[in-house]
Amino acid sequence: MSLLQQIKQQAEDIFEEVLEKRRHIHSHPELSFHEKETAAYVQAELGKMGIPFTRDVGGHGVVGIIEGKREGEGKTLALRADMDALPIKEANDVSYKSKNPGVMHACGHDVHTSSLLGTARILNGLSEQFSGKVKLIFQPAEERFPGGASIMIKEGVLQNPSVQAILGQHVQPFIDQGKIGVRPGKYMASADEIYIRIKGKGGHAAIPSKFIDPVMIAVQVLSTLQQVVSRSNPRIPSVLSFGKVIAEGATNVIPDEVYIEGTFRTMNETWRMEAHEKIKSIIQHTTAALGGTAEIDLRKGYPVLFNDEKLTMSSRGYIADYVGEENIVDMDLWMAAEDFAYYTHEVPGCFYRLGTRNEAKGIVHGLHTPLFDIDEDALRTSTGLMAWLAIKQLESVI
Repeated sequence: MSLLQQIKQQAEDIFEEVLEKRRHIHSHPELSFHEKETAAYVQAELGKMGIPFTRDVGGHGVVGIIEGKREGEGKTLALRADMDALPIKEANDVSYKSKNPGVMHACGHDVHTSSLLGTARILNGLSEQFSGKVKLIFQPAEERFPGGASIMIKEGVLQNPSVQAILGQHVQPFIDQGKIGVRPGKYMASADEIYIRIKGKGGHAAIPSKFIDPVMIAVQVLSTLQQVVSRSNPRIPSVLSFGKVIAEGATNVIPDEVYIEGTFRTMNETWRMEAHEKIKSIIQHTTAALGGTAEIDLRKGYPVLFNDEKLTMSSRGYIADYVGEENIVDMDLWMAAEDFAYYTHEVPGCFYRLGTRNEAKGIVHGLHTPLFDIDEDALRTSTGLMAWLAIKQLESVI
């Protein structure tokens, strides 16, 4: 039996076990920076497999090491799964529904964690067939700035042993179960948060000429800011959106201030920094011209996620070996953000998509929604594919 056949068979053999793990984690979601019980569960499972691990890395992060027993160069490949959930009340009527009110695994991190545990089981059993080391990164706080990845990196997760490359997989409800999405090069956007407080001078709405209306200033600011994107380089995808505007006046009251929150996203790090300055300048000058003042808090978030060309293209070939060329989806740019991007600025990375959609089963809802769920047959692919990729990449590009 070939190595590929062995891995596929083992993935099938442990399917029910991985399914049980996924449902357990799904039922017990924990918010970013609060993944204490999830981390304890991961530690217990690694302990059962005899895999050594370090706990409390970057908060509740867990890092395991599987060492290949075959002679070779001794390179190290990292595999990453995130563990945190979202502040969403689950609306699914399933046996494994969230037991924590108002908290839900609506982004598939339960799938990522249970899958990596399954991958660890396969790799641990095949350690005689590869050389080098596989570092298992169970990461906290992907959903919340500054991102668990950045904290784990600062605490040395890519060192001791030094990592040559990293792989990550993420569920994708817009791709059918059984298919895998891949994109080399730039894939996901940077994401920065914008907080603005525009101050004027409030008073009776019947005599606006005697006051400085922050509402009208805010209207001008928001309108003018759209030129940052519309008049930028059209070859650089960018998004500037504002989702919160609070002006606590009344029908006959002009308020003293208006509070605004938004996000800026792009696919180019140089333009990103230039845009920050343009955003600040427009806010300050527009507000001042209309007699008001502005407080600006522009928080730099996750960077652009860049899939290393060589690593990703070789991974695409190995994915084709595992699921068939016809089941590979070539992904487009996506303006959402992901803190896996931090790893890709440190070492070559490949972040690919696991299809989880099944219209026949009614599994069609998007990420970050109360009805999100997966076709659990995707777990038959997720564990074995990552094990296959890990072994093949240890043999090849890194």
